[in-house]
Amino acid sequence: MKKSRFSDAQIISILKQGENGIPVAQLCREHGMSAASYYKWRAKYGGLDAPMIQSMKSTEVSVIKDIWTYFSFE
Repeated sequence: MKKSRFSDAQIISILKQGENGIPVAQLCREHGMSAASYYKWRAKYGGLDAPMIQSMKSTEVSVIKDIWTYFSFE
């Protein structure tokens, strides 16, 4: 899995700026990202804070490991 250029805290900060009324185009220019990334993050992380994102990511990793283990023994 590719590592993100942005930390969880940075993603939350960018999303909060967008919620506060800063246009998406301006956010994208300031942070060097695409509008698609912003909307993908908003769909995935909207309404969450950094600790919630961290726990969600650790759950995703454990599920992927379980699936990998299941199919590797068949």
